[in-house]
Formats: sequence, structure tokens, C-alpha cells
Amino acid sequence: MSSAERPIPLHYYYHQTPVHETLEELLSTRQVPAYVVHFSQIEAIDRAQTLMSINVCTREEKDKIAELIANFRFAAGFGKTLNRLVRHGIGVHHAGMLPKYRRLVEQLAQAGLLKVICGTDTLGVGINVPIRTVLLTALSKYDGVRTRPLNSREFHQIAGRAGRAGYDTAGTVVVQAPEHVIDNVKAMAKATAKFGDDQKKLRQVVKKKPPEGFVSWGEPTFKRLVESVPDALTSSFSVTHSMLMNLMERPGDPFTAARRLLTENHETRSSQLRLMKKALGIYRELLAAEVVERIPAEEQGHDGRTVRLTVHLQANFALNQPLSPFALAALELLDPDSPSYALDVVSVIEATLEKPRQILSAQQKKARGEAIAAMKADGIEYDQRMAMLEEVTYPQPLAELLGEAFEVYRKAAPWVGDFELAPKSVVRDMYERAMNFGEFVQFYGLARSEGIVLRYLADCFKALRQTVPQDMLREDLEDLIAWLGELVRQVDSSLLDEWEELTSGAMPTRHDAPPPRRRR
Repeated sequence: MSSAERPIPLHYYYHQTPVHETLEELLSTRQVPAYVVHFSQIEAIDRAQTLMSINVCTREEKDKIAELIANFRFAAGFGKTLNRLVRHGIGVHHAGMLPKYRRLVEQLAQAGLLKVICGTDTLGVGINVPIRTVLLTALSKYDGVRTRPLNSREFHQIAGRAGRAGYDTAGTVVVQAPEHVIDNVKAMAKATAKFGDDQKKLRQVVKKKPPEGFVSWGEPTFKRLVESVPDALTSSFSVTHSMLMNLMERPGDPFTAARRLLTENHETRSSQLRLMKKALGIYRELLAAEVVERIPAEEQGHDGRTVRLTVHLQANFALNQPLSPFALAALELLDPDSPSYALDVVSVIEATLEKPRQILSAQQKKARGEAIAAMKADGIEYDQRMAMLEEVTYPQPLAELLGEAFEVYRKAAPWVGDFELAPKSVVRDMYERAMNFGEFVQFYGLARSEGIVLRYLADCFKALRQTVPQDMLREDLEDLIAWLGELVRQVDSSLLDEWEELTSGAMPTRHDAPPPRRRR
């Protein structure tokens, strides 16, 4: 919404001073709690640690924090860092953290005990943290493909979190100038104090240049974003395998139900046609994978169903990944009597999950380090080592088998070419190394991304539970799935407990304690 429509007005400022000086000003004028927005997780953590030199809380507030977190269990690694930060009144919040750590930061913020929270732009997408001031450290971000300036929707979504309803009369949004600009302003101020208005001397001041790869933005960008109207919301309605299978499971003709669902909505006609085409492609894919089959007219009953499932599936079965039908077909290629059957099933499922970039990068780095050590021991020359190193990557079990099977599968289902098959080994690697969560995180140096590790493990557990048919389970595979579920629960049970309650039809229960009351 625009500033005029907001119940709490926003005040915008552009600062050409270092972040710690800006925060000291906000603390002195009581414009806290402040959320310092970064566009990388590493920057957020590093900033929080550098702010430890600022006394942000009173002794009484620090004692209250210590009392509230007395029974909270901080694990090794990032947990120790967060423990030290929150006791000082500084929080960290980003998607790479464990859910229990994010909940703790949110609860302490709701109690009014954290004065500064360093995090990423996830601030703009619904986290439960009351904020008086939003402090953006940049107006550009890396979107996974390139570094680009923020668009108006992103800027207003983040800025709109400033101001606590029913508590603040106004919210504050501060944007920091680029670091090289701040350095140049300080250098000019120092030169002016020394040389006065001597323009000849002032022109001789050496100014810093933008760092390599810097996407230009500054005060004009800031003013343009403040005055801009947020981009219009666009629909993200889509058709999934699970959606169509649910329609097929319900009494009645699934084609009639799908047509009603895809036409009686607020999508444009072109979008409706695109969705219907996608639905037809998914239906053909399910037929090709022999997950469903048409019911002959003479066998159709009075319930109106025209298709049926051809395999025995567990009660919570769902094709929740775009390549799950391929996974179901690929499982037929495995030998149930093979000693590696259970791990091979895991590898098939992992190949259909999204790539956890941080984990794969760490695995590749570890593999290349071990390869270099081995090549040095064998006396291989440097140039040859570097050439051979390009072929070393993260582990990809069954890559050749799955790659060939995928090419065959694409001929019958060409629409799956829009998705990438990604053989990888995270769960399998952890199981084969007999590691628990903490050991795996420490082994690959993933303390700053442990939330991503946990989320991937939970996604793999859900995919195994939902995708592997009952008649393909073996005792060792059931044991492995149970081990994975228990491993996730031991780290943070909420990721699976709420999901299992929902799949059973029960109302989800809260796993976090109610937040302490805000101190005023």
C-alpha cells in the first residue's frame, strides 16, 4: 500500500555515515528496535558481530534476556555465536538459521529485549518481529542470476515493516549510502576541516572508486524508490501433480472438476489456457508413468470416476515434486535384492529435489581439497592438477543410470525437459559417513547454513514418505527413513510434527513457547 494508505506513516532518510554511527543515533533517539537489512547471510552475521562494541541494552535488560533463555539449548557452531549476540541485545534472523533459533529471536524481539536485529530481506515476507526502524545497507541484491537494484515492490515491502501498530506513531526507514560514498564524504569533511574552502586542495583529495562489480545506486535511486508506486501483485496460481491426483481421488469426473477449477477463476484467458495445457501435460505424464489409468466405460461405477490409480500408495502419498513421476518410474530400475537398494532409493529421490547450493558447494570444496592432496602425494604437476581438478565435483550417485533413464522418459513426457534432474548425495552422504546433524555441519563448514541443511533433510524425508509406494519399501529402507525422520526431529521437531499432524487431519500444535510479554 502507499504511504498515504498506511495506518502508520513512514519517515525516510538517506544516511552518509557508517552503520554503527547510524545505529548509535537511533539508540540515542529511541528509534529502536531496528532491523538492519543485508542481502547475504554472511554479511548479516558479520555485521551483528561488529556491533558487539555498541552497548545496546541496559544491565536490567541483559539480565532479563539471560533469565528468558536460561533453559534454551544452544547447539555447537552458530548456536554459540547467537547465544553471545542475544545476551548483548543483538539478534540475527535469516533463512539459513535453524527454525528454533529464528523463533527465539522473534520471541525476544516481541518482548522488546532485542534493540538491533541483523538479517536478510526475508524481513519483507511475513516474519513475526515488531520493528520501529528499518535500516537498509544497500539498494541492490543478488537474485540468484545477477546483482540488480531493488524494484519498487521489494523496497516498499521491506520498508513497510517499519512502525509497530498500536505502539509507534510513525515508522522510520533509513538507507545507508554505498560504503565508498561514505568514505569519500568522510575524506572530504576531513580535507575541508584542514584546508577550508581551498578548492584547489579539495580537488586533490583522492576519492575511492566503487568496488568491482558494483551495481550503481545512490541517493537518486533512493528518492525514486520512495516516490514510486509498488508493483502490482501478480497471481502465482499453478497446477501441480498433487492437485490433479486429489481431483482424481474425489468422486465425480476429474476432467469436469479440473475444467471448473481452471476456468472459474480470476486469471486472464491466456493464463487459463496455459494452465489447462499444463494440466493436460501432467495428466499425460501420470499416464506414461502408469500411476493412473483410464477406466473402461463398462467398468465405470456410479461415482463418475473415469480414471484410477494403478499402484498401492500410502495414505499420505503425494507427488509433491515436478519430477516425482519420473522418480516413481525410476524406482522400477532398482534391484530390490541389492545390498545398496535402500541407499539407491534415497539417491533417486534426492535427484528430484532442488539443489541446496550451499551444501553442494561445500561438498565440492571438500572433494577438491582431498583430490589436490592426493594428486600432490602422487607427484602430479601443477598444470595437470588444475586441469584434473575441473572434473572433481560433489558426489552424484546413480548419475549415469538416472541420466539415461531421464532421456528415455523425456521421449514419452517431453514437458519434463523444463525441469532439471540433479543427482546429489546429502542424505546418503550423511548416512554412509555415519554422521549426525552436528557432525555433518561441522565436517563441511556449514554452521552459517545449518537451517538450509535441516530444511533439505526434512524435504527429503517428506518426499521419501510421500513418493515411495508401500510395495517398494524394504525393512532396511524403512529403517533409513525412520532414522532420517528422527534425525530431523532431534534438531527441530516442529518441521515434521506439524506436517504429520496436518497430513493426519489433526489441528497443528505450537512447538514454541508463547512469547514473553513486551516490556514498555
